[in-house]
Amino acid sequence: MAHAPIDKPSVTEQVRRAAAGDKEAWEGLLNEHRARLRKMVAVRLDRRLQGRLDPSDVLQEAFLDATAGLPAFAARQEMPFFLWLRWLTGLRLTTLHRKHLRYQIRDAGREVSLERAGLPGASSAALAAHLLGRESSASAIAMRLERKARVQQAIDALEPLDREVLILRHFEELTNIEVAQTLEIQEAAASKRYVRALRRLKVALSAMPGGSVEFRP
Repeated sequence: MAHAPIDKPSVTEQVRRAAAGDKEAWEGLLNEHRARLRKMVAVRLDRRLQGRLDPSDVLQEAFLDATAGLPAFAARQEMPFFLWLRWLTGLRLTTLHRKHLRYQIRDAGREVSLERAGLPGASSAALAAHLLGRESSASAIAMRLERKARVQQAIDALEPLDREVLILRHFEELTNIEVAQTLEIQEAAASKRYVRALRRLKVALSAMPGGSVEFRP
């Protein structure tokens, strides 16, 4: 006789259990969002810290912050759990930037995020690198450098808000609702800006040597 599937507890219930001391529930919540948070850190980590800090190091400290703040969050739950966890991760990343870069957060290739939390922005160089991946042969590397310059130019040409929406949706894999909540804009506006950013980027890269970069909304 087949057993009926057991419904997975809601996030609210998992948070409640974790705050009450259920370590399995807490580890499950963290592991569920680890991959997306790691992408967020990777694309916003200052390139001068690559080799000195790994996204996993940032997440480890952010999760300690989350563990300490869990009881207060569970008592109110005024925002979605993932966005709260992402916010804490962003604060930890900002703190590490300041610690290691002596408060010199910005440079010529870096922008400040439009979020009110003031998270480190993602540079066009970092975004281009994530899009293009890695090459090994000398000829492929030369082609990649040319393509990277084109990608950076196309990204920099986007309106700041469109660019941020693209980062959140495509690189951090936030849902449209999460983007709207993060940037405090209407869901329809977030969706429209994402589609527009993709369209403009595709047009700008359509004549790229070696073929354009593929985007999947």
